[in-house]
Amino acid sequence: GHNLFHVCADDHCQRYQGLNRLTPAATQATQATAGLVLTYNGQLCDTRFSKCCGGMTERFDTCWADIDLPYLQPVACPYCGKATPALLRRSLNHYDLATTHFHRWQVSYTCAELSALVESKAHLALGTLLHLQPLQRGPSGRIRLLRLIGTQKTIDVGKELEIRRLLAPTHLLSSAFDATETVDGFTLTGRGWGHGVGLCQIGAAQMAAEGYNYTDILSHYYVGTTIRPLPA
Repeated sequence: GHNLFHVCADDHCQRYQGLNRLTPAATQATQATAGLVLTYNGQLCDTRFSKCCGGMTERFDTCWADIDLPYLQPVACPYCGKATPALLRRSLNHYDLATTHFHRWQVSYTCAELSALVESKAHLALGTLLHLQPLQRGPSGRIRLLRLIGTQKTIDVGKELEIRRLLAPTHLLSSAFDATETVDGFTLTGRGWGHGVGLCQIGAAQMAAEGYNYTDILSHYYVGTTIRPLPA
């Protein structure tokens, strides 16, 4: 929660960056939809979203609490993979444009590099990391529980965000990856950018570029929902 203000300039509030970043189109869209909310069975929706789902969105309980939200279910997204560089330049902030491969991506570590990284993040002595073993995956392929087998210790890590934090200096792009054991380490081949639940931002931008309106986009990613005026 926040004290004395409603939004912050970090990922928690999607990096709100102040009035100087507003465009006429954004202002017009905000005014045109003022007072409208997204609901499911008459209740306000938890409208999660991520940068790029990688081809399929994820179920809510893969990433967060073990509850089923009917409108946050896996949905095929043929759109985010079609986004052009021109569309990305219009849709992403400059610091996000530095990440050029995210619909499909790959990262490699030597065994020593990944072992040291995991030990520093987990604050546990696993020894030399031998295997990465996915125990549970969500419908999009995102790993919700991962077993790390070391020479000194074996641990199980989950859910999705903890896996991403453990396997990268900051955050792995997503937990939708396959781990291949190489001669001297591991190669992670993955899909998407973020948790993948709800609306896919780059997919939504591509849908808009193809002529879909906001009601089309919301109904695609939030299945069975209704847009209605906020009750007085």
